[in-house]
Formats: sequence, C-alpha cells, structure tokens
Amino acid sequence: MKVAVYLPAAEKIQWWVDMLKGLLPGWDVVSLEDVGNPDAVDYAVVWRPRSGDLARFPNLRAIVSIGAGIDHVLADAKLPAQVPIIRTVGSDLTQRMREYVALHVLRHHRDMPRQLRAQSERDWHAIVVPVAPRRTVGVMGLGNLGTAAAQTLAGLGFATRGWARSSKVIEGVDCHSGPEGFARFLDGCEILVNLLPLTDATRGIMDAALFERLPQGACVINCARGPHLVDDDLLAALDSGHIKQATLDVFHQEPLPQDHPFWTHPAITVTPHVASQIDAATGGRIIAANLLEFAKTGTCKDVADAARGY
Repeated sequence: MKVAVYLPAAEKIQWWVDMLKGLLPGWDVVSLEDVGNPDAVDYAVVWRPRSGDLARFPNLRAIVSIGAGIDHVLADAKLPAQVPIIRTVGSDLTQRMREYVALHVLRHHRDMPRQLRAQSERDWHAIVVPVAPRRTVGVMGLGNLGTAAAQTLAGLGFATRGWARSSKVIEGVDCHSGPEGFARFLDGCEILVNLLPLTDATRGIMDAALFERLPQGACVINCARGPHLVDDDLLAALDSGHIKQATLDVFHQEPLPQDHPFWTHPAITVTPHVASQIDAATGGRIIAANLLEFAKTGTCKDVADAARGY
C-alpha cells in the first residue's frame, strides 16, 4: 500500500511520514511532493490540501483528514468524487478539547482577564461571581467533541445546555435542536462555546444576530472553525460592550495575520488552533489503525458523511 502525506507546514511532513512508516510496516509512506507514480497511491493523509492535489491520484481508495473536521478537504473544488474521507478522532483528542473548553469557560466564569488587569495595576480587587450552577453555559454542536465538552461542563456544576442539528439526549445537559430550538438555546446563555462542524448551514452562524440574542455581558468561545465567525460582527459586539470577552482558537486565515485586530483587542484571547491539537504520535496511531482497518474491510468507524460535511 502506498500513502501520500501533505500538510501546509513543510517542516512537519517528514515528522508524519516517519511516524506512519513505523506504524505501518511494509507500507510505502512518502511526502505527497515525492510521489513518483501517481497511479500507485492508495491513500492520502492530508491537512488543508491544495486544490488539485488529490485529483492527481486516479486509484485513491480513501482520504484521511488529519483532524476531526473534513471541511478543509471538501473545500477542494477538484476533489475526486465518491472517495471516502476518514476523520481523525480519538480519546486523546477529545480529552484535549475537554481541557481547553473547561479552562476557558472557567476563565470567563471567574473573570480572570479582569483579575489579571487588577494584578498589573496592583489593585487588590476581589471579583465576586455566581457559583457554577447559577451560570448558564451553552455548547453549539453535540458531536463527539461537543458532547464531551458539555458533559465536562455539567460535571463542573454549570447549568449546561446544548444545541445540535438533530435531537440529542445527554445526561445533565439541557439539549435543544433544529432551527426551532435555537432561540431557546441562546436565551440567557452567558458563556457560549462553538463546536459545530463547518457546513454551508453553519458558516457565519456567529454573527450580529446571534450576539444580540445573548444576554448583556455574555462571553463567547470559538474552537471549531474560523468561518463560523463573522469577525467584524464580533468586534462591534465587543466594542459596544454587549459581548464582554471572547476566546478564539480558530480563524479565517491561519496563522492569524500580524495586522489582524484580534491580536491587540483587550477583550479577546487568541490561541493558535491548539484546542484539540493533533501531534504525529497521537494522530499517527489513530490514522494507522483506521488505514489498517480500511485496507482489510473497505471501511472503518471514522468514515465521514461527506454529504453532511462531517
């Protein structure tokens, strides 16, 4: 079996190639740039492939996304039709998302940005906040990562609610679904966490209309995809004071351009797409297991539904 690997960060490609070689003995694993005979490639392991990269391989059996989302693969206008796309998900990645969401919800809940400003001003300022059961936190998107995040927040005692495209039942979480449940979900939501998949229906969902539905002083966290957010609408909501703080891990363009106003806005915390970061050791084990299963059976549990976009 021959596997071609591509990431935009050229310095990381060999890292992934070496890791997968060790996990797939007998397989031929190379950088996509080093493929000599495109007809021989069976699988492509990619993050943000360039348009036309995958169309080079006429005998491609499956495409592996180095991540839980497949939107970056579907963005290729020349993507070969009917080739299965395999997501990369697993307990380590879910745990990292649990940690990230818990960390930043607690930061906003306890108003740590204000506390840090007080320290810089040598201001002995005791900030009093309600206990977690009196704080309403909402999670948009109740897939693997969203469900785990919502369960973690409920376990911390927050009044946790969730919203998804279809109906869900999660212990300790007040679940809403569909367009008819969206307004009820947002009403009174003091901290909003976005973990939706990126689809045509969810692109730009974090816009002025959504922010207006949140209560005065709400906080937002986006750790799904940058295009979920309308950047200018968030800046306007922050500058008006309606939204108090925001934590952003994902952006329309990554790395975030040096001149982007998010870097310097006093109410925004920027993190460099690390909420559920995949390293070659963790991701390699998941990808290798999926490839071995796919090669043996023609499918695996992490094959995505390309029509739905996740």
